[in-house]
Order: sequence, then structure tokens, then C-alpha cells
Amino acid sequence: MRGEGGGLYPSIEPYLSGHLDVGNGHSLYWELCGNPDGKPVVFLHGGPGSGCGPVHRRLFDPARYRILLFDQRGCGRSTPSGLLDSNTTWHLVADIERLREHLDVERWMVFGGSWGATLGLAYAQTHPERVTEMVLRGVFAGRRAELDWFYREGASRLFPEEWRRFLAPLPPAGLADPVAAYRRLLTDEDRAVRARAARAWTGWEAQTVSMRRAYGGGGGGDEGASDATIAFARIENHYFFHNLWLREGQLIREAGTMADIPGVIVQGRYDVVTPPVTAWDLHHAWPGSQLSIVEDAGHAFSEPGTLKLLIEATDRFAR
Repeated sequence: MRGEGGGLYPSIEPYLSGHLDVGNGHSLYWELCGNPDGKPVVFLHGGPGSGCGPVHRRLFDPARYRILLFDQRGCGRSTPSGLLDSNTTWHLVADIERLREHLDVERWMVFGGSWGATLGLAYAQTHPERVTEMVLRGVFAGRRAELDWFYREGASRLFPEEWRRFLAPLPPAGLADPVAAYRRLLTDEDRAVRARAARAWTGWEAQTVSMRRAYGGGGGGDEGASDATIAFARIENHYFFHNLWLREGQLIREAGTMADIPGVIVQGRYDVVTPPVTAWDLHHAWPGSQLSIVEDAGHAFSEPGTLKLLIEATDRFAR
């Protein structure tokens, strides 16, 4: 049974879970939910650095899907938390393949939003023969202009007060390149320095992610900066500092390798984190894709119009 208004499916618990040693000191938490004999799907969480949550299980019909969720390197319940060594886009692509083989899956559907869409594209372009369909939301392709929009100039013009709080922990010399300046703070030996930086880093994203803001934070002190928050900020900054280990424009330029993979792209019109131009560019470079722009939505997957289309896509591909 669906939730009220055709929204999320009811809450479920995993029927199987574990940790997979992927080398380099990393162990990944994974879980399987839904129907053990159902259609395989792998859910790729955002960030980078956030981890999966129970709500992500509810994007798929549990009677028809065998749902794999996992926390990427250094994220969530994977260990060690926040480890940056041997933690790159291409390590994660290899991890997805290890999980597929570990769980004896021949081919599967890929579902990802934001950074999860980035990782999904990198995986599908590396292993197109393993992907049956894709559902992507709030597409981020890791191009320089996309990073500059959110961390130099663009979103800052729409959220000047929040941007000022984001810059507050940085010395004057760091204002020209906030990602590099935050790199130094988030890798500082002093936990209090890392915590203050993590609070401001995550506060900026939280204040811009949705058209229906409920977040009350905004950076500054150590208050509320848990170890998980610090790990999230460190990993996300680590990826952006290294330009996600992608060649400029790579994921859009190589989208033709996915021509035989049907895909649905769902994009909020007023997405400030990943503006619609990237989803538009991807759609026109990917022959098998369908693009839907949600006129009253921002970046968050939980916004009603976006969620409705995501559930419709997973229902359609279940058939």
C-alpha cells in the first residue's frame, strides 16, 4: 500500500545487512530491503558524505523491489568515519561493483540524487552492461561552473545572509577560494576548529536545499557539530577540493555511452544547489533519457512534486 497522496511507501526494515571490507582500511555498511526475489535496485545517497536513512527505503515498492542501500566510504555506518584516504569517485564506483558481485546481482537499476546522481553516472558510464534503468534527481555533473555557482558566486546572490555566515570562519585570504580554505579548517588537528568549520559548511547547504526551509542553523560555534557532521563536511569538501576526480565535463560528454539505458531525470525548477541547466545538458546528451522539470520545487527529493515523479518512475520501471 502507498502512503497518503501517492507518496512514500510505508516504513520497512532490512531483511539482511552487513559490512563489506573493500580494502584500504574501509568497511562498507550495506542492507537489503523489500522482496528478496524482486527487481534489484541500488540506491546511491548524496553528499558526498551523508549516508543512507530509513526514508530512502520507502522510494520503492517493497513487494516488487530488492533494494540495496549502502553507506559510502567514511559515511554513516561505514567505518572508519570520515576517513579521506583511498576515498575517491573511482573507489566508490569499484565499491558498487564489489557489492553487486557480493550480493550475486547480474544487473540492476540505479537510483541517485544530487551527488548520488553524479556517482550513478560515473558507474553507468563505466559499467553500462550492468545497468537496466536509471532514475536521477537534482543532477550534479561536477563541472567547474557548477562548483563555482554554489561555492564562489551564484547561489550567494540569492542567499546573501546565509553566504555571509558560510564565509564567517574563513580568514580574509581564504575568501577567494572557500573550498580550499575550508579544506585547511576541516583537516585541522584541533577538533574545535573542525567542528566550527563543519557547522558552517553544512549550514550553508541546509539553508539552500529546499523551497520549504525548516533548518534553523547557520554556522558559527561548535554547538551541534557532531562527529557525523564533521565527517560529512570533511568528505564533501574533500571531493569538491579534488574536483571529484573527474575530467572537466566528463559525465556530460560521455553520456552517449548510456544510450541503451532508459532513464528518468527529475529536476526542480528552483533548485539552487544544482540548477536545471545540468539536467538539461545531460538529457540532450543522453538519448535514452526523459526529463521532467518540477515547477514548484527546489533541490530536496522530499518536495511533493519531485517525490511524486520519483515514485512514479520507480513504479513504472518495476513493471
